[in-house]
Amino acid sequence: MHGSLRWWPIALLILLLVIPYSALPVPGLLDGPLGSPGSLQLIALCLLYGALATGYDLLLGRAGLLSFGHALYFATGLYSTDLGMLELGLPFAAAAVFGVACAVALALLLGSVSLRVTGIGFSMVTLAFAQAGSILVQRNPGGITGGEEGRSAPAGRLPSALLGIENTANLYWIAVAYLVLTLAAVHWAVGSPIGRVWQGIKENERRVEVLGLRPYGYKLVAFVLAGALAGVGGVVYLLLTGGATPQAATSDATLSLLVMVVLGGSGTRWGPLLGGVLYTWAGHRLGDLANSASVADLPAVLRVPLSQPLFLLGGLFVAVVYLLPGGLARLPGRIRAARSVRSARSAGPAGAGVRPTGGSPA
Repeated sequence: MHGSLRWWPIALLILLLVIPYSALPVPGLLDGPLGSPGSLQLIALCLLYGALATGYDLLLGRAGLLSFGHALYFATGLYSTDLGMLELGLPFAAAAVFGVACAVALALLLGSVSLRVTGIGFSMVTLAFAQAGSILVQRNPGGITGGEEGRSAPAGRLPSALLGIENTANLYWIAVAYLVLTLAAVHWAVGSPIGRVWQGIKENERRVEVLGLRPYGYKLVAFVLAGALAGVGGVVYLLLTGGATPQAATSDATLSLLVMVVLGGSGTRWGPLLGGVLYTWAGHRLGDLANSASVADLPAVLRVPLSQPLFLLGGLFVAVVYLLPGGLARLPGRIRAARSVRSARSAGPAGAGVRPTGGSPA
């Protein structure tokens, strides 16, 4: 059982590599064959958010930091890259480096302030920064953010290999590369001595201080690394969608990441990725269901709630949290535990009937 589970990431990677070359229809899951542009676009978005959730879990699941402002660094990478091309006239590669650098610098600045407090105070400070960033984007100072409409990426500054429906497969490969980068970075960080300190901070921060370590510096490293990964994700999102939109800068975006992590299993190796992929896929597919004729023909008492994708997602999330505490990643362990208990119970009556022979109690 355990040996087979170790091989499934390799099987997943092989599947990701062959998807663009496959014409296999997947009815109910995707609108077209696996390798069609529409399917590749949706799969790429699922992989992007799976990677974002994995990076966010560095804070929540590894260091025990509940941040409500993580989407701010995603939006910083997104908008800074776009503005680097639009306002500074930079080529895409230079603009991408500029965008990620801005996300890292902002994470370092705001993290150094936010981490001065702990617990719910830290969460509220990050939420305040996120709200300020969202307001700034929507107010559109000097016309640089585009307000509620956002701003499109300049096609003349983007590589020609990333433009047009016929090049959707290239965007898919970029999303796969971002996922691999994030998984590798998180795996390396968690397995390093710093990662072991993060685990100690999550379990008992005071004990870490007693050992002579300063939790502040270690938490700041987690904060900046997660912000850097989110900034890279903003660049990938810009390529996938072709522009910067204010929805990426709202605190609701961070709440979505939080739901993804809890759905998949916080603090697990593959849970946040699984939660991000499923949540993003469900968001798109339930949106199609909500606008379908089958829902429109229902009575009003059913049609009104079912026509709201967020209602359906919320119901799905509550069901998973209630039925699968610990997330989807812990489901195999729960199944094995249930089988062990069932086996022990079935063996119980036979063992109970055996009595020692000979001798008498002392």
